[in-house]
Amino acid sequence: MFGISPVLSLLPWQDWAAAFMFVVGWAGYAQFARTRSRQKHSLLVLTNRERRAWMWASTFRDNRVFDGVVVQNLSASPSFFASTTILIIGGLLALLGTSEKASELVKEIPFAARTTALVFDLKLFGLLGIFIYAFFRFTWSLRLYSFGALIVASAPDSKQFANDQAREFFADRAGGVMGLAAETFNDGLRAYYFSFAMVCWFFSPLAFALATAGVVYILFRREFQSDVLELLSRRAEDERLP
Repeated sequence: MFGISPVLSLLPWQDWAAAFMFVVGWAGYAQFARTRSRQKHSLLVLTNRERRAWMWASTFRDNRVFDGVVVQNLSASPSFFASTTILIIGGLLALLGTSEKASELVKEIPFAARTTALVFDLKLFGLLGIFIYAFFRFTWSLRLYSFGALIVASAPDSKQFANDQAREFFADRAGGVMGLAAETFNDGLRAYYFSFAMVCWFFSPLAFALATAGVVYILFRREFQSDVLELLSRRAEDERLP
């Protein structure tokens, strides 16, 4: 059996510490965001509330062309990012084939860390793994939006809903699918944010650690303390406008 010592010796302890901080920062923030959203509404929770309200309002429309257009527009974002991610993955795979030349080129960048081609490949594989994960999240979000479109299209006419309980059931089901699509898309975007942190690893482990902390801070500010969050959290005393 091979020990873990040869693997650990590939990188200095500073790099392993920065990589550990990256993994803990990403996974820890994802868990933190889910837990905190139950105590204090996050941007995703509030937009999911609007999605449910949208599905509730659609039960009063006989012609749901407008709703179909909105679903199509929402699905355009994960489609764009999925296509872009494929190009990035292809570029990274091509870069792996010329890693020796690429690592020499990186050494010419000011403040970039001087590493071997093997270490350079390890960092590229880490970056590649992030974008592969993002691709799967974006494509799954795209499929979820298509499922949501099917639910909207299969809804009966407004007069065929038996009562408000039937409307509530439809709004919960359709809004839930739309919310899952948005949450999955958010996971892909989060991967993009953390990919910028990993790019800093090519400069130094300290830059990698600082970038990871910076990404976590930016995500927290945008999800829990942004201006749009305050606007979405406002509720009128009576939403039934004349």
